[in-house]
Amino acid sequence: MSDLFNTCLAGPAERIRFLRSELERHNRLYYTEAQPEISDADYDKLYRELEELEAKHPEFDDPNSPTKRVGGAPLDSFQQVRHLVPMLSIDDVFELKDAEVPQAELIDFYRKLQKNLGRDKVAVTVEPKIDGVAVSLVYRNGELSYAATRGDGTTGDDITNNVRTIRSVPLALADGAPALLEVRGEIYMPNEAFAAMNAEREEAGLPTFANPRNASAGALKQLDPKLVAKRPLAFLAHGLGAYEGPELESEKSFHDLLDSLGIPRNRPVWVSASLEDLLDHVALIDTERHGLGYGTDGAVVKVLDRAERNKLGYTSRAPRWAAAYKFLPEQKETLLRDITIQVGRTGVLTPVAELEPVFVSGTTVSRATLHNEEEIQRKDVRIGDTVVIEKAGEIIPAVVKVVLEKRPADSKPFSLLDHVHGVCPSCGGPVSKEEGFVAWRCTNFECPAQAVSKIRQFASRKALDIEAVGEIVADALVNRGVCRTPLDLFTLDQEGLATLNLGSDEEPRRFGEKNAGKVIEALEQARHKPLNRWLFAMGIRQVGESAAKELARLHESLKELAHITEGAVECSPILKAIHGSAVKEAEAKRISPSNKENPPANDEEKKARKEAHAALKAEATELKKGIASYKVSADVGQVVAESVLTFFESEAGKHVLERMAELGIDPKSENYLPKLEEADLSALPLAGKTFVITGTLSMDRDEMKQFLESKGAKVSGSISAKTDYLLCGEGGGSKRDKADKLGVKVIEEGDIKDLIPE
Repeated sequence: MSDLFNTCLAGPAERIRFLRSELERHNRLYYTEAQPEISDADYDKLYRELEELEAKHPEFDDPNSPTKRVGGAPLDSFQQVRHLVPMLSIDDVFELKDAEVPQAELIDFYRKLQKNLGRDKVAVTVEPKIDGVAVSLVYRNGELSYAATRGDGTTGDDITNNVRTIRSVPLALADGAPALLEVRGEIYMPNEAFAAMNAEREEAGLPTFANPRNASAGALKQLDPKLVAKRPLAFLAHGLGAYEGPELESEKSFHDLLDSLGIPRNRPVWVSASLEDLLDHVALIDTERHGLGYGTDGAVVKVLDRAERNKLGYTSRAPRWAAAYKFLPEQKETLLRDITIQVGRTGVLTPVAELEPVFVSGTTVSRATLHNEEEIQRKDVRIGDTVVIEKAGEIIPAVVKVVLEKRPADSKPFSLLDHVHGVCPSCGGPVSKEEGFVAWRCTNFECPAQAVSKIRQFASRKALDIEAVGEIVADALVNRGVCRTPLDLFTLDQEGLATLNLGSDEEPRRFGEKNAGKVIEALEQARHKPLNRWLFAMGIRQVGESAAKELARLHESLKELAHITEGAVECSPILKAIHGSAVKEAEAKRISPSNKENPPANDEEKKARKEAHAALKAEATELKKGIASYKVSADVGQVVAESVLTFFESEAGKHVLERMAELGIDPKSENYLPKLEEADLSALPLAGKTFVITGTLSMDRDEMKQFLESKGAKVSGSISAKTDYLLCGEGGGSKRDKADKLGVKVIEEGDIKDLIPE
């Protein structure tokens, strides 16, 4: 206690050193030893104190500070680093399918050890083979110097910035570290984290990862460490590279060193004194690997004694004293009883195979993901099929293939749209599939399955900016049955909201009067937010900030956009014209007699198609003339028009309009200007200029964007050669570097007055 008291009284340098040491110790206790001493809140308090001290005292900057784990500036490319000792791979030996002796290759490996060392019993270690990415961590005097991938075994990528974001990697070692220690190991993704990440990607309509190794490798290839920090990566050591320290006689000595320095290592590790022991321990790993926290597809065998390793030596690519025994993936046949459709938090419809329960890879499996309709069609999976199941990466149940010879005679190809009868199974709302995407989505703003994500979008800063309604509050509102849709927020009262339990039933956490008051006040302000903010808040597919602003420019109110006349919803004539012209042009292209992919069968058909083609082109041209005066920007094209039309013409969209009318909410445009001839935009001081904003400014970045746009400028999110100015605040980072390379003029906030005379 006195040490802690003394550090509180010490100067900033001593306090910073103490906080860094304490945070690293708590990281080790939490991530490596699973024995945390303090709560997350107490850890965060220490972390914030260190952040504040480092900001005040940049002279004490340290690349290995725990605060660097959030990631630094993105890299343009990885630098190459030469390994201090060649980083060789290990030869694989395989379990043989349908062989009389499935372990024959493993037995041959051990026989070679016996022959080369001249005795019957050779002590070896046996440990699970981690399904990860091989890396080298180099520590000098107890501090992480750099981290590198294996590469070609001689040279690898320097991934130090990415590895610093992994909390199980110690940035500084415990006392007694050798002058040089190169630790080889695996960066991997824990099973539960991998499954959760894949589930999130599936809900978002993104491709899922085949196994944890692919996910880990993809993360480490990111040039932006901040993106890596968001991936649930971990590290385990299993080998030694360059080393300057007391002699290590055996693998056990090396493990003892890792434990003393706080470096997490692979476990369990068995010592086998004979071939019989080796086969028993490998069989034990095969049985118990399904209970490990990471994916594994085999066992690694190494000679225990380091002197004997030196005697055995190396081939040109691998050590003779080690081998990786690869298990066969366990597969089972079972009946696919049905295909059900789940609606994710983002509206993605995911097909799930409902199976006759079957025991595979350590657990009973009764359901398996089918990912999407395209995957089902590729494998030709049908209800009633007998299918082969395995766990992808030994974790996630998946359908490998169909046993065609057992297919029922009356089976039919699967169509997701037909299966759900064209509507969302959760809410009955419209479903659609965007061009270029494989996922079907529910587009209903009030779909209960999407309630949490929709409320978060609805309340976000760029939407209706409802203060204090983040993910935790949105979760509680939905899970406690308070809100089913975003518009239910407007039915809340302060007294009831204050009692909302954000915690569990066992450990309740009250939202409170103050926070409830903020929400109610923000909701009242939201009623009067402009049309573009409401359109963005609704989360209509393809309608982002820019499209919402352009839609608001073209329509004076939500009623005009939805084109409500005498209670009927017909939707905007402008959008109908945009969509209609694109549809007619696409059809004209398809039936054109010049279409080489769809040529006419004869002269008669050619003549008919030529006439039809001309008629469609004329109709499309007429529609374009009708909307030409509006000079609609590229932000509202056919895709956006179709998405908005589909939304407001659906029963779900009509219900939203009815609810808003009941609530007395009628958003109006603040930038309505349908015909650009009515104003001379070229007279605005920044007309025709493109800006990119980076760094911290004196005002909110959205406010600056709105200000620049009001002066005629276009504000983009990325720099190109066409960018006129980079408005750079404090901490401009990589965008400033790119601007310098492209010759884009960099200005500061104070320079704007020179561009705008008033």
